[in-house]
Amino acid sequence: MIKVVIIEDEPAVRKEISYLVQQETDMELIGWTDNVCDATTLLEQKMPDIVLMDIQLRDGTAFDVLNQLKTIPQNIIFITAYNHFAIKAIKYGALDYLLKPIDQTELQEALDRYRRRREDNPQWMQQLSLAQQSIAENQLPESIALNSVNNIRIIPVQDILYCKGDGPYTHFHLQSGKVELTSKPLKYFEELLPNPHFLRTHQSYLVNRKYISSIQRSEILVLENKEEIPISLRRKNFIIEQLSLAK
Repeated sequence: MIKVVIIEDEPAVRKEISYLVQQETDMELIGWTDNVCDATTLLEQKMPDIVLMDIQLRDGTAFDVLNQLKTIPQNIIFITAYNHFAIKAIKYGALDYLLKPIDQTELQEALDRYRRRREDNPQWMQQLSLAQQSIAENQLPESIALNSVNNIRIIPVQDILYCKGDGPYTHFHLQSGKVELTSKPLKYFEELLPNPHFLRTHQSYLVNRKYISSIQRSEILVLENKEEIPISLRRKNFIIEQLSLAK
C-alpha cells in the first residue's frame, strides 16, 4: 500500500482530501495534523510515500516544516489558496502544486504522477530535473521530448503555441500549424512548461503566453494566429492578474 499523510489546517478541506485519498484502492491514509510542530514529528515517525501539505498552516508554513527535517520527502503535493508559492514549492521538489478549491481530477492526476514516478521512469525524472533547474534560473528548457506509442520527437519549446489535453493524451499545437499527439496527460507537461511562461487557462489548455495577443470578455484568449482559447471561470482572475503583470 502507498502510505499517505495529510497536513492541512482547514477541517473541511482535510475531510475532502481524506475522502478522495481513501477512494484510491492502493493508498492508505496513515496520519494527519494541522500544525508545524506535529507535522515535523509525524513525517519523521511515519515516513510516508506521499505528503499532501497545505502551505499556510495554523502556526507557520509548510516550508517551516521542511526546513526542520533532516531529509525532505520526495513526493510532496502542495495545497494552497495562493499561487505565488509555486516556484518555491518546485525548488523543494514538489510532486505537484494544487490550488484550492481542490479539483478531484487534478488530485487524481497528481496521485497518478506518483505512481508513474514509482515505476522509475528515468526519462520523466531527467526532464523534470532539467525543468526545475530552468525554473530556478527563470528560464525554459530549449526543447521537450514528446512520447508516442512508436517514437519520441524532440520539439523546440519556442515553437509551441498551446497544448490541449484529451484524457491521457495531449495535443501540441505548433507555430507551423502542425499538431503533435503524445501519450501523456496535460498535467504532466504543466510541470515541464510552468507559469509564468505557460498559462493553464482551462482544465484542457496550457498556453504559451508569448503568442497571446488579446483577451475577450475575460473569457477567451486570442492568439496571434487568431485561434481562441477558453478561460475557465475558476482560473479567470488568475489569468487576468498574470497578463496584467506582464504589461
